[in-house]
Amino acid sequence: MGGSCRPGSADAESFSRSFSRSFSRLPGSFSSDMQRVVIVTGANSGIGLALCERLLMEDSQLRLCLACRNMQRAEAARSALLTSHTNAQVDLLHLDVGSVQSVLTAAQEVKARYSRIDFLYLNAGIMPNPQVNVKAFFKGLFSRNVINMFATAEGLLTQQDRINSDGLQEVFATNLFGHFLLIRELEPLLCQASQTSRVIWTSSSNAQRSAFSIEDMQHRNGTEPYSSSKYASDMLSLALNRHKNKQGLFSSVICPGLVMTNLTYGILPSFFWTLIIPIMFLIRIFTNTFTLTPYNGAEALHWLFLQKPESLDPRAKYHSLTSGLGKNYTQPRQMDIDDNISEILYSKLLQLESTVRGKVTETTTADKLNSRT
Repeated sequence: MGGSCRPGSADAESFSRSFSRSFSRLPGSFSSDMQRVVIVTGANSGIGLALCERLLMEDSQLRLCLACRNMQRAEAARSALLTSHTNAQVDLLHLDVGSVQSVLTAAQEVKARYSRIDFLYLNAGIMPNPQVNVKAFFKGLFSRNVINMFATAEGLLTQQDRINSDGLQEVFATNLFGHFLLIRELEPLLCQASQTSRVIWTSSSNAQRSAFSIEDMQHRNGTEPYSSSKYASDMLSLALNRHKNKQGLFSSVICPGLVMTNLTYGILPSFFWTLIIPIMFLIRIFTNTFTLTPYNGAEALHWLFLQKPESLDPRAKYHSLTSGLGKNYTQPRQMDIDDNISEILYSKLLQLESTVRGKVTETTTADKLNSRT
């Protein structure tokens, strides 16, 4: 199916191919002060790891940092990347975006290591204990709405969220607030007069406005915390552009399409996927949102790596798409976002940040006092 890589373009696939050819290999003679630094959260598997592979194929001279919670898996991912790119510079960073202290500690380490950040890919996310409405699933499977059902999971998925050790809702903390706090901590590197920096969020087609309430931004009282958190990240991206573009920081949002990752496989029992996957490949003939593989799902993330930030639409979500013939391309689609609500969300997150930092200070002070006694 056709689409535009930019608003107003007539041929998405043609544009994407020609653009990729023009920038298929960036100059390999970056000096140390010009070496680009790229940080990817959730980089040890799935879309994050596929993105890292694609970035190193594009620019073998960049400094790539895998920011992961599980360091054993991160080391395995690093080894896999170095097997294919023996001269690459791949760093590891321990980061659990669901933990305030982990975010603060990781940010301090980043600031000690690097003098700049060119790209910060916010890819880490969780969908805990997903529950599927089986009746709605089978009803949709044999209806005209089957493609939209698979593409968005609207009305199908609920999750059982919980409170984390910081007193925050776990999904909200991991998918949104931890990344927001990371951006705030790294502003000295992201907002520099001499360069532009990029923040790129991995959102979802499941980011539904109906799942989000500004009065309950952590989704304490709902059953769709994943959808709520992803819609909130869409709104936050818009607010970041409004507040930070003049300081050289630009934010974008992507949707990877329907990708078969560990997160996806955890939604349904394995025998369901055995039955469904052949149907999904068949449906891909009629829709471009079934990217299915992490490599395909990372298309928009990779495409944005090649763009000038000033040319991008801050109100667009950039979708990874795969045609029925298996060709990958990127298409912007306008997000359903209210400017006032996005601004209120930004203000509330700043307030929550202040509260959280106050608690960290209190805890640190108490620990120092206890250590002296």
